[in-house]
Amino acid sequence: MSDERGRVLAIDIGDKRIGLAVSDPTRTIAQPLATLTRRIGKRFPLKQLHGYLNEYEPVVVVVGLPLTEDGYIGDRALEARAIGDLIAEKTGLPVSYIDERMTTSRALRAVRDLGGSTRGRKQDVDPLAATVILQQFLERSK
Repeated sequence: MSDERGRVLAIDIGDKRIGLAVSDPTRTIAQPLATLTRRIGKRFPLKQLHGYLNEYEPVVVVVGLPLTEDGYIGDRALEARAIGDLIAEKTGLPVSYIDERMTTSRALRAVRDLGGSTRGRKQDVDPLAATVILQQFLERSK
């Protein structure tokens, strides 16, 4: 990683929803940011992402890599890499990847552990999953 300071933006890519999370400038705390939407089979909503990149000015983007249960790169991971490559090409930002297996289930469990309900809150779960991805990245970067 090139800079030790500056915000990091994490992306959890789904078929319909894309969760975003952002760190503080010291890279200590990850927090949920937003949910982007896209229609199945359509391109990644890069235009929507640009607004968040301009507002938060991250120096690194982290993309969750949905590996198979066995830890291999499957079709979904290849798509995530292609999206990461597109983001790097269009923004000039470095893109890192982190294994995202089980992040959505961890986010759901965290909501339940806090006494909340996930019923009817699908859009809330995606940024939380991105937050889990980002926190893992921040902890590994220390």
